[in-house]
Formats: sequence, C-alpha cells, structure tokens
Amino acid sequence: MRGALAVGFVAAAVLTGAARAGAWTLDGGQLQMFSGTTLSRATHGFDAAGRPSDAVLFRKLFVQNRVEYGLTDAVTLFVSPEYVVADSYAAGGSPTHARTGAVEAGGRILLLSRIGMLSIQASGKTAGAFDMSVSAGKAYGSQVELRLLYGNSFKLFGRDGFYDVEAAERWIRRPRPNEMTVDATAGLWVRRATLAMVQSFNTVSGSGAKPPYAYYRMHKLELSVVERLTANWSLQLGGFLSPAGQHVVKEQGLVTGIWYRF
Repeated sequence: MRGALAVGFVAAAVLTGAARAGAWTLDGGQLQMFSGTTLSRATHGFDAAGRPSDAVLFRKLFVQNRVEYGLTDAVTLFVSPEYVVADSYAAGGSPTHARTGAVEAGGRILLLSRIGMLSIQASGKTAGAFDMSVSAGKAYGSQVELRLLYGNSFKLFGRDGFYDVEAAERWIRRPRPNEMTVDATAGLWVRRATLAMVQSFNTVSGSGAKPPYAYYRMHKLELSVVERLTANWSLQLGGFLSPAGQHVVKEQGLVTGIWYRF
C-alpha cells in the first residue's frame, strides 16, 4: 500500500461532477467504490465578458458512482455510471429539462513514482449526463478524454498533506465543443481521522463552438472535509461556488461522498 496520504485522497475523490482518485493508482487486486451526490442551484450567470448576467433559474441533482480495480500496482481500471436531473430557464428563452444518465470507463497508468506520482489516464464516456452548467445544455455528446496527473505529499506544521494537479483534453461529439480542463487539489490532515481540502476545477471550451453553443469558461472552488469513519469507510461533506466564468451559470451547491475500500 502506498501510504495513508494516498488512501486519504482517494477517500475524498467524489467531487463536483467527477469522481477521481488523483495521480495515485491502487495496489494490484485492490478494489474500491465511491458514491457521490451534488445538489446545486444558480439565480444568475456570467455573460460573454464574464460579468453577472440576467436572472436565471437553474437547479441540478447529480449522482455519480465509481468502481476502481487495481489490475497491477501500476494500472488501475475504473467504471463510473452517473445520473443527472436538471432544470434551467433563462429570461427570454424556453425551459430546458434533463433526466438522463451516462457511463464513463477507462484506465490510469502510473508512469513515475520516485518524486511524487505521475500518471496518465484515458477514458471514454457515453452520451448522457451532461451537467447543463454551460449556456446550452440540449446536446449530450459522447466524449473521449486524455488526462495527465501529478500528485505528491508534504508536511505543514508537522501535519501530513498532499497536492494533486491534473490537466486534460476532452474530444466531444458535436455540436458540443471540445474542452480543456485544469484541476488542482490540496489536502491537510488536521486530525488523525479528519482531512480538510481545497479544490479548484477549471474548464475552457474549444474556440470552434457552434450554435447553440458559444465559447465558455467554467471555474469552481470547493471546500470540504473528509472524515474517516472506520478503516474501510470515509465520508465527505463540502460546498462549492463559481467565482468566475463566461457563458455559464453562477453555480453554488453542496456535495456529499462516501467511499468504501476493500
């Protein structure tokens, strides 16, 4: 096993819209499961210049489960079904409703482990549970993603901590534009069984967006606490907001996650 820091990070991996275990891979033969729920709302959005837009009505319930299996110490496979219920209405437009699901599957390969953990991850996702946070949420295109991940540990005031930085490119079926994401996580064990985290999620669409889509940017900041309940079970509670964006809703919400490790 690669230590308590990796275990703690994985336990906290049910995040806003995407469950991920960072750059760490599982030990060969190890299995773990995640279940997370996001409940969010918005009353305004960001316009083309990133300024607050006219009033909108936006509500979303997003449920995601994930199963990961260590094929070897360096190769981890995963499958992640998800489901979304969302409603969106902007002044002058017609209401948009979504009741749909999707499944993502792929694998993560550990490339280097001497100075931190460097991994690469590839996945494919069926058309389905697009989260509707961008300006037009009527098309649910399938996608392929390639992600580079780096994580490492540190000490702060005598306490164990970690950080994880990820960059990904998503190739999405039209009319949705392709996307690039950059995500960052920092966590600190404030008590023996309590992990505090701050996370930043950033998505930028491709410049070739076609109607009904426009170029968009989406930035989210999340704070959460993970409590290790037993040796196998951990619980995450947190909240997030959208401090900036372009052609997206000004979203805020709550997240919960539970993790079980075999």
